Amino acid sequence: MSIDAAPTRADYPHTQRIDTRWMDNDAYGHVNNVVYYSYFDTVINRVLIADGGLDPATSEAIGLCVESGCRYVAPASYPEALDVMLRVAHLGRSSVRYELGIFRADRDALIAHGHFVHVFVDRSTRRPTPLPERLRATLERLRR
Repeated sequence: MSIDAAPTRADYPHTQRIDTRWMDNDAYGHVNNVVYYSYFDTVINRVLIADGGLDPATSEAIGLCVESGCRYVAPASYPEALDVMLRVAHLGRSSVRYELGIFRADRDALIAHGHFVHVFVDRSTRRPTPLPERLRATLERLRR
């Protein structure tokens, strides 16, 4: 899919509901742009921890964000439920590119879409390291 093409729910194999919080709104009455990155990070890491076996405190391989981006389509605000959709667009030896779409809950109304790239490194040396097998298997299931 082109970066200019608007994604649909069918483009993503994983969904997580996130409720906006009072503190997410900015002075203009909508969710501030930086909060969308927090939503991306929350959904990705929930999958890595719950399904991929990542333990942020003890795993030998950890994911460092090396790139992220977001296109905003429509505003969201508090209180509102959002569906954050996730897919893996590229899976390398030690890196993964996630693509995410944020939709109004239970509707096809796209709010934002973007990407997030992790490079997995050895916790001690901070040098790239191959993805652990369980984590790779989890990410393979999310590939589109």
